[in-house]
Amino acid sequence: MASLLAFGLLVVAVAVHTLVAAVLARFFRIRLNTRWGWVAYSFMITPLVLVFLTIVSGMVIPPVFTSAPLLLAVMVGVPLALGFTIDVLYVPPPEEYELPEPAD
Repeated sequence: MASLLAFGLLVVAVAVHTLVAAVLARFFRIRLNTRWGWVAYSFMITPLVLVFLTIVSGMVIPPVFTSAPLLLAVMVGVPLALGFTIDVLYVPPPEEYELPEPAD
């Protein structure tokens, strides 16, 4: 049985993972000028970063899950889906921003 502190730390870790996933999706969306490249990079690189963060946060958070697939689903799958959804649906696309012309 996990403690209330462990669940609180888990919620904070999932929130941080969601923020990281949203920022990485936005970064790839801005930097890559291809139609589907940012989606491919978001689905290939972001899970690796989230797995690394899960390993690092596992040093602080007491064990809450009994199985590895459930841990990966909660710490990687849910934040990846939420971060991607936040970036695509709730943040304006990069094309809507007007940038000043560079001075030569």
